[in-house]
Amino acid sequence: MSSKQFMLIAGETSGDLLAAELVSALLAASKRSEDGRAPQFFGAGGPKMAAAGVKLAFDLTQHSVIGISDVLKDYFKFRRLFNQLFKLAIQRKPDVIIGVDFGGFNLRFGHAIKEYTRNNPFSKWNPKIVQFVSPQVWASRPGRAKLLAADYDLLLSIFPFEKDWYARRVPKLRVEFVGHPMVGRFEESRVQSPESKVEATAPTILLLPGSRVDELRRHLPVMFGALKLIQGKLPDVRARMVLPNPALKKLADKLSTLQPNIEIQVGNLPQALAQADIAIASTGTVTMECAFFGVPTVTLYKTSWLTYQIAKRIVTVKSLTMPNLLANEEVFPEFVQNDASPESIARAALELLQNESRRTQIKSQLVKVISSLGQPGASQRAAMAILSLFQ
Repeated sequence: MSSKQFMLIAGETSGDLLAAELVSALLAASKRSEDGRAPQFFGAGGPKMAAAGVKLAFDLTQHSVIGISDVLKDYFKFRRLFNQLFKLAIQRKPDVIIGVDFGGFNLRFGHAIKEYTRNNPFSKWNPKIVQFVSPQVWASRPGRAKLLAADYDLLLSIFPFEKDWYARRVPKLRVEFVGHPMVGRFEESRVQSPESKVEATAPTILLLPGSRVDELRRHLPVMFGALKLIQGKLPDVRARMVLPNPALKKLADKLSTLQPNIEIQVGNLPQALAQADIAIASTGTVTMECAFFGVPTVTLYKTSWLTYQIAKRIVTVKSLTMPNLLANEEVFPEFVQNDASPESIARAALELLQNESRRTQIKSQLVKVISSLGQPGASQRAAMAILSLFQ
């Protein structure tokens, strides 16, 4: 038997890490072929996937965008990258194609592969199609669930409510809740638990503007404006910003020339969260990391006018902040688009800083949120579910 080939596609920084962890788990769980060869991994992603042993056609994380206006602006670029990966898949004929998050791109890719195999019935190539991290079909355009059911062999969910949501609508789609990879990752790397944090004399605010260039351009002016107002009321407040890569730090350095009282670092988010009193963060993956470390957080999101006009007509959930959705109430104050002003964010942040009972209440709510995410070992469970497709 020849060794299995896995094609992985991740288009964002968070997905790059998820995919790298999954590859390590697949390597550990896979049996070598009869000739002693290990599984092969290729596709598109980022530096963490490359370090894990994935042969990348290109770094897709460098092209991450969000919102319809940004996608339309870069339509021809994404079509070129899509076609390049499609040709690579047909050439290499992997046993499994795994999309990691990046739902807009990956769902189209999975559908294109399935259409190719349906239109070539005499071809022996019929790869398993897997999506790791559910697209947020429960938040907007729920009809996409039917497309997933038609094209995908397995959906790996990281949030507990998703399996039942799909079961009610598309019961034939195999959905496995594997737990949130963050749980195992931060259990090992956490510096201090929020409960054991020693309070510093000066409170610390953590700024987490996002992992995309456009997010920094839209969020940093608001965050810096809010920080200036906060420090006007509480002059001893310290501020730190954490970014995922040096390229974003370079951009942040340029944008922060008028905001000198802030430390900007690359990586080491767990340590920064363990030392933070509160955070101001983009509504994204990082809000779950704030929740895990028990950090009361003010969340915000700003996008283009066109994207916002479309989104407010199709998004059905009450919040963009995942801990709020999991708790089914507003745990983190959230401000979107025009509501995300320096004044409103500063007001909410000051309320958290000055109200100890409110911070305690939030931390209590976050304990319940995190306890719903399963035990450590999500990547290992995901790997076993993928390998079970061949049994």
